[in-house]
Amino acid sequence: MNRSPRFKAVTFSAFGGALLVTPLLTASAQAAPAPEIAAQAPSPSPGVRQQAADAAAKQRVLRHWTSERMRSAIPMERLFKPKRSSQETVRRGLKQVLPPTSAQSIPNLGGEWSGGGKVTRTAGRVFFTYQGRSASCSGDAVSSANKSTVITAGHCVKMDGAWHTNWVFVPGYKNGARPHGTWTAAKTFATPQWTANEDLSYDVGAAVVNSLGGRKLVDVVGGQGIAFNQPRGQNMYSFGYPAAAPYDGSKLVYCSGPVINDPLLSDGIGLGCNMTGGSSGGPWFLRFDEAKGTGIQNSVNSFKYNFLPTHMFGPYFGADAQNVYKKAQSS
Repeated sequence: MNRSPRFKAVTFSAFGGALLVTPLLTASAQAAPAPEIAAQAPSPSPGVRQQAADAAAKQRVLRHWTSERMRSAIPMERLFKPKRSSQETVRRGLKQVLPPTSAQSIPNLGGEWSGGGKVTRTAGRVFFTYQGRSASCSGDAVSSANKSTVITAGHCVKMDGAWHTNWVFVPGYKNGARPHGTWTAAKTFATPQWTANEDLSYDVGAAVVNSLGGRKLVDVVGGQGIAFNQPRGQNMYSFGYPAAAPYDGSKLVYCSGPVINDPLLSDGIGLGCNMTGGSSGGPWFLRFDEAKGTGIQNSVNSFKYNFLPTHMFGPYFGADAQNVYKKAQSS
């Protein structure tokens, strides 16, 4: 069975990285059946937005993103105001389906990544203009045919019916430094479900970035593996650049532990994690090698329930996420 609810009755605030979701309808106190893992039927083509396509446009975007503007970029959660509603039934339901959330039962709820390796080059901060304001998310460079594909969250490329502008990716961002350059987007993409309805089950986006100094992104920083339609319930690692307190967006942060199915409003997966706004779009990895900093990307930071701050949720990478990746890497 596949549960793919619409979210027209849900008000959410972008968690700059993780969305803070406030249900406005009564949620069932029982977990819905787990979705099937089989590939989905073909869906409409992903949405796409042309970004900085020529040299003059790229230079305008690069001039726009001064160091000061990057430092002042707002995690998207602060640009929204969630409505209040009674959620006691939801809380009771969560107690029935969620595993213990103590620090003892979850290996890492959130801390600075100090292990080095490839992830310190492929993961990075995403900056863009949203409704006239400078905002931030996270993203990850993946192996691709065009060597120029970045995977992120859908709301990090499009929100409230409008595509973000001045979109750039800064791999390896640390304390304001841009060790591998600032990469402007040529095109951005999102699943058709996110493009049409901003459905959290399909909160997946991508960008194809322009070359920089005559070189492709993956040739400079490398690319992580990526996979789709994988078994649920595995251990995973999540990375991102949270910029809301107690974090400031200056460093790469990670979480790790067992993954659960979202028991409430999406078809996604959850991981114990204390990352805050700005981390959205950061990669989730299967089979992550701490020594090498490599893994297989299989989701992104997407949202949090405001009454469950110990868990981050991300979309399940099925056929629609795969279509976004295919469309991007062939562009």
